[in-house]
Formats: sequence, structure tokens, C-alpha cells
Amino acid sequence: MSRKGITRREFIKGTAALAGTVLLSSCTTGPLAKGHKPTAVDQVPLGKTGLRLSRLGFGTGTKGGSIQRALGPEEFTRLIRYAYDRGITYIDTAENYRTHTMVREAIGGLDREKLFIQSKMPGVPEKPLEVLDRYRKELGVDYIDSLLVHAARRADWYDERKRLLDAFEEAKAKQIIRAHGVSCHSLPALRKAAQLDWVDVNLVRVNPQGAHIDTPDTGRRAKSDASHLPPVLEQIKLMRRNRHGVIGMKIIGNGDFTQPEDREKSIRLAMQSGLVDAVVIGFKSTAEIDEAILRINRALAETV
Repeated sequence: MSRKGITRREFIKGTAALAGTVLLSSCTTGPLAKGHKPTAVDQVPLGKTGLRLSRLGFGTGTKGGSIQRALGPEEFTRLIRYAYDRGITYIDTAENYRTHTMVREAIGGLDREKLFIQSKMPGVPEKPLEVLDRYRKELGVDYIDSLLVHAARRADWYDERKRLLDAFEEAKAKQIIRAHGVSCHSLPALRKAAQLDWVDVNLVRVNPQGAHIDTPDTGRRAKSDASHLPPVLEQIKLMRRNRHGVIGMKIIGNGDFTQPEDREKSIRLAMQSGLVDAVVIGFKSTAEIDEAILRINRALAETV
């Protein structure tokens, strides 16, 4: 199958069979079931966590965060505030992106209770709780809404990073974090994540073109295409059945989808597949924010 991926009809047919619906679950629960038209900035439930976040999130990790860092603090803050004023309250960051302090400056003075901040911890630090304390200081917050094990590749990542999992569980009990989970970078790791009760939140790479999504190869330079999409969708189906929160990433192919039709296809299918609670997109301009909101709203309008 070509890198351009499967057609919209083929994707909808496949994901409908997997998910059992072509609507986002959040479109049929809560206030949205009472006549509200779903939008990109709705506050939607995240699996069984009891938490809500904006359906569209602001990502700070495009190309490893280099795109957002290159904006500089002033422009980055302007974009975060622009997104917030339009209802985007979910901000996605990570230690590896080196954007914690930029996020702190950008959210200064905003209502913390309206924000959903997600970060990620790489490797297996000796004292994860001390690292988490550093994250909170860098972000300027008392708690982090969702903290993920970052870039799990091996099928045994649960055992390999047990120190992190135990520490995250302790942090959750202390209400230093509100939910924990994992972002996976291989299909073996994804399969494990889908099975685990410990996982509250899955950050899953998904787009119909198959760009930068999980494959059986656990190497860092694994190549993917649309042929790898069906097994990823199978695991998302299991996550949904286990009531995990699911957030889609790489919706714009890590910034590679420069053609409007590619962005339209990916956003439309993410919104209509019934497989994700929310999505995160890395932005570098107000025009990109406006475009994402427009395309998401247009795609969601077709589901009601």
C-alpha cells in the first residue's frame, strides 16, 4: 500500500467495524447529547479517568519540540494565549521537548483549573518523584493532570520501567498527578499498553496515511506506512473496550502533512472514527490553530 494511504471510504469502513460506531464517544454523553453541536473546543471526557480536556490540544513537541522552541518565549506565549482564548485548554509537553519553562511563562495568570496539562517522563530515573517535583517547578504548577511514560518501545516496557509506574501510582495517590499512562513508539509496546489496567491514558500515533505510526519494529528509525494502520486500530479498539483514555497524536504526521488535502483527510478521519477522545497538534502560528479548529468543526458537523 502506498504512503498516501487508504481512502476515506476504506478507513471509515475499517474503523467503524473496529469501533462499532462512527461517532466520538463524547458526542453521545453529557451535554453534547442534548442538542449541542460538537466542536474542536468541547470539554470531553477522557476514558474512565473522570477528567475532561478540550478535544483539540496544543502540542509543544513538533520535531522534538524544536519548532515550538524556535518561536521564542514571547511568540510561544502569544500562541498559547490565542489558543486558550478560543477554548483550547489542553497543553501537551514533555521533558524531551524542553518546553516546560516556556509553558510556565505562557500559562502564567490563566485559570489553572481550566487547563489540562500533560507531560511525559523518559527513561528510568533513579528517583522519579524527585524528577516529577522538578517538572512541577518548571511548569509552575502544584499538580500535573496526566503524566506519561515516554516513548515505550519494548514489549516488556511495563517491567522495564516498573520504578516509574510505582512512582506514578504513588504520585496519583498524593494527587500530585491526576492520571498516568504511556505514549508508545512500537506495536509491541502498544499491545501491552492496551491490556494494562494501570494505564489511564494512551497517547497513540494515528493517521490514515500511516506516517510515523507504530510498527512491529521496535527500533528508533522504524519506517511506517498505511499498511501498519489496521493493527494499531485493533489496539485502540481494545483500549476503548477497557475504558482507557485515548488521545491521538501525529495527526499532521509530525508536521509532514504540508498539503491541505492531507491535513483534511487526517483530521476528518480522526474526528469520525470513534477511536479517540481528543487529539493533539503542534502549532507554530495562529493560522494553523484556526485551520485545525475549522477542519475539526467541519468534520464533526458531519457526525450529527
